[in-house]
Amino acid sequence: MQKTLIDSGPIIALFDRSDKYHHKVLDFIKTFQGELLTSWSVITEVSHMLDFNLQVQIDFLKWIELGGIKVYEISQNDIAHIRVMMEKYIDIPMDLADASLMFIANKENIKHIVSIDSDFDIYRTLKKQNLNNLLR
Repeated sequence: MQKTLIDSGPIIALFDRSDKYHHKVLDFIKTFQGELLTSWSVITEVSHMLDFNLQVQIDFLKWIELGGIKVYEISQNDIAHIRVMMEKYIDIPMDLADASLMFIANKENIKHIVSIDSDFDIYRTLKKQNLNNLLR
């Protein structure tokens, strides 16, 4: 099963019907065959952005419970690797959520991401490769 990372933007769009990317992400999710992975920092970012409606936040958490996405565990020992990436891309800047996804990509050798951000066109893995954005 293909493992693919998912960033906060598409998740927010999926749960916010007024988001301009809502239908594009919904169509993608309906046809995607594989496993979507993300990090706790992405989950936190999404929850914060969905704070306009508590029921929407609850629906998001239910989706995770039902296996809509898998949350990758990052240990305290991994923080140094994430910090180094954030320092490397400080001029962009790379936030914690993006750095955590790039860390997972490196650790699990994942080559695909679902994102609406162009930042992932710039970021490179340790093997000097960028991630293939499946929403493009």
